[in-house]
Amino acid sequence: MVTTIDAKDIRKLVIACDAGMGSSVMLAGQLRKALKKQPVEVAHTPVDSIPPDADVVVCHRGLAERARRGAPDAVVVPFEVYIGDPAVNQVVAAIKDGGVLSV
Repeated sequence: MVTTIDAKDIRKLVIACDAGMGSSVMLAGQLRKALKKQPVEVAHTPVDSIPPDADVVVCHRGLAERARRGAPDAVVVPFEVYIGDPAVNQVVAAIKDGGVLSV
């Protein structure tokens, strides 16, 4: 299980939810806006269809184990709430400011 990544190595950030529809689309839009000046692709997907090139997967805590099984080479960042969660803010800060993202 991968638990750290240097922020400069994050090229693809995937937001995963149960169906890959509403909640992940909303969060992906927010992260695209927050990271628009960064060289990072932000995508959304169902948790059971995470692409193999994902570097970081952001998902609700209840889906984290499924995400880890589906993306064993990615750092999985679980969160509690879709708006303003500290875990999501940590991802944005690491990408913007550099350093290491660790979960």
